Amino acid sequence: MNLKKNFYFYIFIVFFVFILDRLSKIYVIYLSKINYNSEIFSSKFLNIQLIWNQGIAFGLLDFEKSNFYNILTILILLIISIIIYMSIKTNGSKRYALLMILGGALGNVFDRIFNKAVPDFIDFHVGNFHWFIFNVADIFISLGVIFMILLEITDNNKTINT
Repeated sequence: MNLKKNFYFYIFIVFFVFILDRLSKIYVIYLSKINYNSEIFSSKFLNIQLIWNQGIAFGLLDFEKSNFYNILTILILLIISIIIYMSIKTNGSKRYALLMILGGALGNVFDRIFNKAVPDFIDFHVGNFHWFIFNVADIFISLGVIFMILLEITDNNKTINT
């Protein structure tokens, strides 16, 4: 197991994603307060607009029920524990994908615990079609998942071809 050799580098990856996410959220919240407006920036394809998401990824399952919110937060903490375990047991490129997911997940769960909602603010759109509003943590989670899928596809192709 090569975990001990690169332990600090792995912690740095998770910490970097977490801090980048925190700083972006703090800055956007600050801008929305000094502008007295949740819409901070607007252009033809990108808006920076603060919304508070009580649901899961991309605002799905947004709800007001406190008990369901708490259960969902506990479930997310359980999933984070599984991701930590998997990143310890995994080697190679898959570990980096899991670490990106972990850093993003920690960024969002931090907000769920301390703010009771996750600040989302990146809004891509074409005309009247708007994608889900997301944040920096969501970017790293999505990139990590895409990376994992690509690694699985390429690993399976190697297995099939041999």
